[in-house]
Amino acid sequence: MLDPSSSESEEELPPEENPSIKVKPVKISNPEKVTSDKRKPPDSPGLAPADDDKSEQERIQKEEADRKIKLQIYVFVLRCIAYPFNAKQPTDMARRQQKLNKQQLQAIKERFHAFLRGETQIVADEAFCNAIRSYYEGFLKSERVARMVQGGGCSANDFREVFKKNIERRVRSLPEIDGLSKETVLSSWITKYDAIYRGDEDMRRHSHRSHLSAVSELILSKEQLYEMFQQILGIKKFEHQLLYNACQLDNVDEQAAQIRRELDGRLQLAEKITRERRYPKFVSGDMEALYTEELRASVNLLMANLESQPVAKDFKPKIKPKLTPMNSFLDMGEEGDLPLSKSDVVLSFTLEIVIMEVQGLKSMAPNKIVYCTMEVEGGEKLQTDQAEASRPQWGTQGDFTTTHPLPVVKVKLFTESTGVLALEDKELGRVLLNPTTNGPKAAELHKMVVPKSSQDSELKIKLAVRMDKPPNMKHSGYLYALGQRVWKRWKRRYFVLVQVSQYTFAMCSYREKKSEPQELMQLEGYTVDYSDPQPGLQGGRMFFSAVKEGDQVVFASDDEQDRVLWVQAMYRATGQSYKPVAPTQNQRQNCRGGGPQRDAPVSLLSLERTQRQGVEELISADPCRFDHASLFRLLQRHTLTHRMNDSFSCLGWFSPGQVFVLDEYCARYGVRGCHRHLCYLRDLLEFMEKDMMVDPTLLHYSYAFCASHVNGNKPDGMGTVTQEEKEQFEEIRGRLRTLLENQIVHFRYCFPFGRPEGALKATLSLLERVLMKDINTPFPQDEMRKLVQKCLEKAAFVNYSQLTDYAQIEATSQAAPAKRLEETMRLGELCMDVLQQNDEHHSEAFAWWPEVMTEHAEIFLSLYTVDMDATLHVQPPDSWDSFPLFQLLNNFLRTDHYLCNGTFHKHLQEHFIPMVVRYIDLMESSIAQSIHRGFEQETWQSVKTITNNLPSVPLPKVPSLPLSLPQMPSFTPPSWMGPLCENTNGSSTSEDLFWKLDALQIFVMDLHWPEPEFAKHLEQRLKLMASDMVEACVKRTKAAFHSKMQKASKSTDFRVSLSVCTMFNVLMDAKRQCSKLCVLDQGQEIDQQWQQYHSKIDVLIDEAIKEMISTLVSKFVAVLDGILSKLSRYDEGTLFSSILSFTVKAAAKYVDVPTPGTDVADTYITFVRQNQDILRDHVNEEVYTEKVFDQWYSTPIKAVCVCMCEYDFFCVCVCSQQCTPLP
Repeated sequence: MLDPSSSESEEELPPEENPSIKVKPVKISNPEKVTSDKRKPPDSPGLAPADDDKSEQERIQKEEADRKIKLQIYVFVLRCIAYPFNAKQPTDMARRQQKLNKQQLQAIKERFHAFLRGETQIVADEAFCNAIRSYYEGFLKSERVARMVQGGGCSANDFREVFKKNIERRVRSLPEIDGLSKETVLSSWITKYDAIYRGDEDMRRHSHRSHLSAVSELILSKEQLYEMFQQILGIKKFEHQLLYNACQLDNVDEQAAQIRRELDGRLQLAEKITRERRYPKFVSGDMEALYTEELRASVNLLMANLESQPVAKDFKPKIKPKLTPMNSFLDMGEEGDLPLSKSDVVLSFTLEIVIMEVQGLKSMAPNKIVYCTMEVEGGEKLQTDQAEASRPQWGTQGDFTTTHPLPVVKVKLFTESTGVLALEDKELGRVLLNPTTNGPKAAELHKMVVPKSSQDSELKIKLAVRMDKPPNMKHSGYLYALGQRVWKRWKRRYFVLVQVSQYTFAMCSYREKKSEPQELMQLEGYTVDYSDPQPGLQGGRMFFSAVKEGDQVVFASDDEQDRVLWVQAMYRATGQSYKPVAPTQNQRQNCRGGGPQRDAPVSLLSLERTQRQGVEELISADPCRFDHASLFRLLQRHTLTHRMNDSFSCLGWFSPGQVFVLDEYCARYGVRGCHRHLCYLRDLLEFMEKDMMVDPTLLHYSYAFCASHVNGNKPDGMGTVTQEEKEQFEEIRGRLRTLLENQIVHFRYCFPFGRPEGALKATLSLLERVLMKDINTPFPQDEMRKLVQKCLEKAAFVNYSQLTDYAQIEATSQAAPAKRLEETMRLGELCMDVLQQNDEHHSEAFAWWPEVMTEHAEIFLSLYTVDMDATLHVQPPDSWDSFPLFQLLNNFLRTDHYLCNGTFHKHLQEHFIPMVVRYIDLMESSIAQSIHRGFEQETWQSVKTITNNLPSVPLPKVPSLPLSLPQMPSFTPPSWMGPLCENTNGSSTSEDLFWKLDALQIFVMDLHWPEPEFAKHLEQRLKLMASDMVEACVKRTKAAFHSKMQKASKSTDFRVSLSVCTMFNVLMDAKRQCSKLCVLDQGQEIDQQWQQYHSKIDVLIDEAIKEMISTLVSKFVAVLDGILSKLSRYDEGTLFSSILSFTVKAAAKYVDVPTPGTDVADTYITFVRQNQDILRDHVNEEVYTEKVFDQWYSTPIKAVCVCMCEYDFFCVCVCSQQCTPLP
């Protein structure tokens, strides 16, 4: 029936033995077409041409047999869809998302890249941009995502969920913001993500497409199911229509009767099996009797289901609007639209009649007046101008309108009657025309009908009749027709193809002078094709047919060109996917008895009698004689292939419509449930071996069913187990175990980023089920843990090798140490990313054995250890560039509960402990040397003074510290100097010391050493070192202060130098820095010895400050003592005082002379004020300045009081008033 070569199979299936079908094969009508798409094997020198022909013929026969099998399966599928009585379409299945393809993935990458380049109008903050950048680099550009898309298991929802999981972790780490909750931030980021993902797509188009995808996964109508399985089995539309009519699928009674015949046949088959003992081979001999009972019970159940169906009247398919590809899935309701009426196809025509001349008018006198009239029957009458009989020429045009597709045009020739009693003009002749839209447009001569008494027997008129075709009239002409519903008699009719709307066309037959069609047929759902002459039909030479479910109309034209035009017009009107191919001359000869048809079109209507017999055998074949197990295996394989290749991320799950048809087929034709699931598992495993993504939950369901059946638990009521089922189950079990273990080994690539959600956990559960010896004995957990542990050991090697390939690390010993360290750092970052992704996306699946996942991580890191150790080994001695590597790895490991202080972490610490100790030793020596050299060369200028003159003053040398330690340039102020200059005027040596100590402690603190004992040791050592350094600084400063004071003058010319103020500031900075540099963390236990040591430093600093204040005040008191000794000379009781008084009085007569002693007092006053100002301006701590002033006030005031009792009261009072040093 249907040429096997016409199959347009879209999928490639594995080779399989053909099911045995006991029907005659269909003769191939077009073998050349079959071989046109196949690649011929290369010619062999030793292969004879006859052998080539034989192998080619065998291949053609095999393809013909495969095609015949598909047609037979489709017949059974049609019956299941047309009259289901066992299954319903499930409504509780999870809705599948549209899957992404490579082109869509590339478009998504470009959209996110455009956002990162700032080419979009989406406003976002830096945190969101960082999240998108991380998502783009880590997810979208990942090779695993490309593989997931290629495997068909990736949807837009997967992309969105991965992004959502990433930002949830990021947002949780952000600080709280008043008035803005983190849920609001998450919602805003998701909205922006959706905007980036969609890009410039039209939202209406997007929503419409989403609606279509949602509807297609819901309940399908019968027509949609027919169309689906046509695609699955490669059946063409017109083939389906022919099978539909032949099977009488629109007849409910016929379908019910067919089911009753099938059930009766199955009962007879069961009796025959019992009688002839032709049982399958069972695992136990006592299952044979049970097998017969199961067959009878299944038939009885089907009978009960059939009996429960209500008795329905026969129905005819109602005419429904045309289902286009865009709305075919939207036709979900009842088809209740009314057919077209005759008034819907009324046409309007315009006729132009042009009368040119009359010829053969000889009986009239030349001067006689003649004229013509013209009319369209049922319309108005028009008349030409008058002309003489000798020259009857006019060229007059008449315009008419009519609704008749076959109008009657009357043209008459008249002459004027001159008789007195004549009432009408005399008619000389007439002509009747039946114009059509296909008629000639040029003027032609027409013989006129003349009266019997006329002598002008050869009277002719030359005229043109033009009938315009209206826009909704697509074609017209005379055809023979015979149908089942319309045109039930084979006769010649005038047909017009009318377009009622964009999607509605009608084939109408008209009679003369009628505006409404006599009969009409709406073309929706019909398929038109060329056909051979039908026996028993007289009239017409070239045949073609229109076929639909429940109807077939045969047409015939008189010539080939007319048939081609009609078929083309109807092909455009029906909208069918199959394009009719006009037969060649050879075919038309073969139709009349010629040779074999080599290039005949694939159509049932072109089949010969022997071919029709094969078709009838397909339709009338007894289902009980078929091996439905083999047929169902082929049907399910084709269905699964179609499902895996459609636009949904199905992961192996059938759609509701497919589940319904497969369920109905199994129930109606007795396919065993275990066989069904075994075939399903085998097909799914083949797809998984091709890297297609399959839901392990689906595998688990089918495997559990088969395991339960093989172990005798009767999941579907079947207690018999065949030997073949058990052998296939064991084979699938072994394949499944190997595949599952391989998936666990490659879990990062089989389940990238934890997608599909929960798939890895379901895989582990399925593996545990596969390892069970029977359904009642669980697999030991220790054995399961060992197996998973073994798989994860392999996974560590796989993941690290893949990572090194991705990083493109050059494992060469010739590379520079810095280059190798850089590559190791990059590889370490990638390793941390891998472990973090494993924790985020896969750790939940291994929650049963967390220690196994930890071992996997340790093995993975041990592989990295080899590369890390090799890189660190080639680093130059006393090089500190590797500390960032420790910081990178340690910051990740110390936050991981399972990896902290693990094998790799301890190895890392053991490698870096000597480096840290060596680094601290060198820094301690460097700082000690800088203190010694610095204080020896110290000028005691304040740092502020140094920085004001920075280009000309050499800066202290700072050793090259890694990480966050700043460097001191030689031409600009250091970055750390700015804030210090605002608060202190210390010396360059002291500031350098404090900065180095602080930087060293910050460096060690940033290492976050994970081992508590060594971390405590490091901190204590640094604190002790800082205490010793501060103590040395205090002592050197105090010694320099005393040396400075000893050299200072004792007269009123003494001024506190800036270097002395700097020394005070150094001690005050030491006091302040001591609390930070020399005090242990409050969280540690501080022993009594450490407390005493730290108290000793504080006491040392306090005593040094107190001693320096006393020394300075002593210097001030010494100056005051000198002043008082000078004032004692002006005492009134002394001889020197009398001489000075006389001199002053004598001189006062001529000039103004000050009182003796006041100049000394003024000098002292200036001394006090200036020193007070210096101390206030250059000593930072006001508290200590006040202490100096207090002591300076209390000590001299006593000396002044004693002096007032002994010397001149006036001068002493002046000095005492100005000696008050309080601010």
